[in-house]
Amino acid sequence: MQHEKKEEIVRVVKYVLFSISAGVIQSLAFTLLHEILNWPYWPCYLSALVLSVLWNFTLNRKFTFQSAGNIPRAMLLVAGYYCVFTPLSTLWGNALTNAGWNDYIVLFGTMLINLTTEFLFWRLVVYRGSINTNERAKKKQAEAEAQAQATTLTKEENE
Repeated sequence: MQHEKKEEIVRVVKYVLFSISAGVIQSLAFTLLHEILNWPYWPCYLSALVLSVLWNFTLNRKFTFQSAGNIPRAMLLVAGYYCVFTPLSTLWGNALTNAGWNDYIVLFGTMLINLTTEFLFWRLVVYRGSINTNERAKKKQAEAEAQAQATTLTKEENE
């Protein structure tokens, strides 16, 4: 039980770190489109969001959730999440910026909401049942089992 709790904490930390890297990509893309091309909020946001989602999906699937599950299925589920999140966040973002809120405060607030809801969706829906099933996870599990077996043998020999 303690091992599972520690593993889940590590998973959350990995997710947050990869999401920060996706946030950097989203922020840079948004800034370039907004400041250099002078686009309105919503096309900047949508373009930047797509780039960050592709980056985040790839890294988190491989390293955070270590899933060998069906990639097209996972992508469709993530697309489903974004079919709900994107219109809502675009509408509230556009409404808030039109009401005078700073574009970057709206962007970063939306990114925090996305971080939280996306992790829960990915953990409980997209990768449920396929966490720790890729080759990296299997190798790690085999090493942990070998270590546990060696520890048990050492204890038995010392008794």
